[in-house]
Order: sequence, then C-alpha cells, then structure tokens
Amino acid sequence: MNFSKNFIRLNWLIIICIYLVVIAGSFVRITGSGMGCPDWPKCFGEWIPPTNENQIPENYKEIYSQKRAKKTIRFCKFLSNIGLDDTADNVKNDPSLYVEEDFNGKKTWIEYVNRLVGFLAGNLMLFGFVWMLLKYRTKKLIGIQLFNLVLMGIQGWFGSIVVATNLVPWTITVHLFLALLIIGIQLKILFAISKSSSAVMDLPKGIKISLFLILLITFYQMFLGTQVRESIDVLTKEGYGREHWTHMLGIPFYIHRSFSWLVLIGMGVLFYINEKKYRLKSIRNCFFVLCLGLITGVLLAHIDMPGLVQVCHLVFAVVLFGQLLWLHFEIHLRNY
Repeated sequence: MNFSKNFIRLNWLIIICIYLVVIAGSFVRITGSGMGCPDWPKCFGEWIPPTNENQIPENYKEIYSQKRAKKTIRFCKFLSNIGLDDTADNVKNDPSLYVEEDFNGKKTWIEYVNRLVGFLAGNLMLFGFVWMLLKYRTKKLIGIQLFNLVLMGIQGWFGSIVVATNLVPWTITVHLFLALLIIGIQLKILFAISKSSSAVMDLPKGIKISLFLILLITFYQMFLGTQVRESIDVLTKEGYGREHWTHMLGIPFYIHRSFSWLVLIGMGVLFYINEKKYRLKSIRNCFFVLCLGLITGVLLAHIDMPGLVQVCHLVFAVVLFGQLLWLHFEIHLRNY
C-alpha cells in the first residue's frame, strides 16, 4: 500500500516529538525540576502553572503531600496485586516520598514544558492512528499503532507515578524503558510506511550479528547509565564529591564503562570494514554518533562539566539506539 507523503511526514513529526520528550525529561532531571509540579496532569491545580508563591495556598505542602500519599497508596496496592509486595512496602514506608519541595517558579515551568511536549506527542500519535484507521485500514499497522498509543497513555500515567513517589529511582528507569519501547515501535511504523529504498545490501552474517549485538548492548547500556546516574544523585545528596564516585558507584559503573569500550571497538571494526567495502551512510552515522556519546561520557566521568553535557550524553545514546534499530530494520525487514 502506498502512503501519502503527508502521512509519512506526520509520523516523522511524531518521532521527533518523542525524542523532544526524552530531551525535555533529561533537562528536567539535570535541573532537579521533577517535582516542580507536585500534581499531575495539572500543575498546582491549574492548567497554567503559577509564576510565584503568592499564587498558591500557604499550606500547599500539606495539601500536595496528602494527595501524593493517597496516590502512592493506590500505586502500592497495584504493585501488591502483581506480586511485588516487597517493592510496595519499600515505597509505602519511605518517609522521603512525602516531603514537599519549596516552590520554585523556574522549576515549575521547566517541568510543565516537559508535560506540554509529551501532550503534543501523544495527540499527534492519536491523530496518526485515526488517519490510519479511516484512510488506510491496514490491520497489522493499525494494531501496532494502537499498541503504541496505549503505551503512550501508560507512559503518561506512569509519569504521574514518578511524581507521586517523589522520583523513586527505579521508576525513572521504567520511565526510560517505556520511552525506548515507544521509540522502537514508532520507528518500525515509519519504516513500514516509508518503504525505504535505501535498504542495505545483503551484508555478511558476521556483520549482521555484530550490529545486532551492538544494538542489544546499547539498549542495556542506557539502563546501566540510568543506574549510575541515580547512584551519583544519592552520593551527591550524602555529601560525597566527584573524587569518591568511582570507588563507590559499584559494579554497574564498571560494566557501563567496559561495555562502552566494547561497543567502540566493535563499531570501529565495522566502520573500517564499511569504509573499505560498502561505504554505507547508516553504519558511518552510527559510528560518529557513538563517538560523540563516548566523548560526553568521558567528560561526565572525569571532568566537572555542566549538566547540559548529561543531556547530550542521553540524546546521543537515544539517537544511536534509533539509528541501530533502523539499520536492523533495513537488514531484516526489507520486505515488511
């Protein structure tokens, strides 16, 4: 089936907005703005958030602490119902979850803009689904789009849980996993409707396997990186400086660092083979984005760089994940 250029453009716009959500979320993280809005989906009970403390009740901390407690209890019941009793108990009995932060207009608006970008991405995805349903009626793609739309709704709901639990570390990791899953499905939809004529030639089996392993490691690396970032946040709150981080971050840090070198060596070999024989832009682009990601990682590990480098590091990782996944589709799903 031939899809219109406008429909394809819409789906490219959707993936761009999803990436913008990831960037905005990372910016929220580095600025510590995750609790800038203590409720969800509104912000301090309003669709347009306040700009100063005079616009909110004096006892706002008590009000939103009680609301968060109720939502946290409901979430803990959900965790218990799916067999995660220990996790539910840990969340419920963590006193830090009920501590409200002081109002900060800047952080409030940073978090609110993040929500607006997510709202835009979700509505564009809904529009794309309705367009597909009414005009093209391709059952397989409709099912995939519907599944991704549901995931987007779950992601929005889980965002409220992240807020309700006061940014419990593991909830941030789950939030990232859902974002990557949504990106992957949207890229698959894009590949299917664009019928890319740039599908790569039949590469040797060894290269195919190597690229797939690099994709898996990159996917795993992003979660290790999230755990390392969470550990650094804890150490920083406890007063430990950068000079102590390496010795206290534990196994996830060493695995994350070692796998980075493993991916660089593997991608470097593939880049060399590609330049000698195939000269494919997709492999070349993956290598360059990987290098940028590793450079930002080194800066984060050894130099006290601004938080913007953290955003760049995550963005390069997510872009690399998307590029490797698209390359995987080109190799294996040419006749999708």
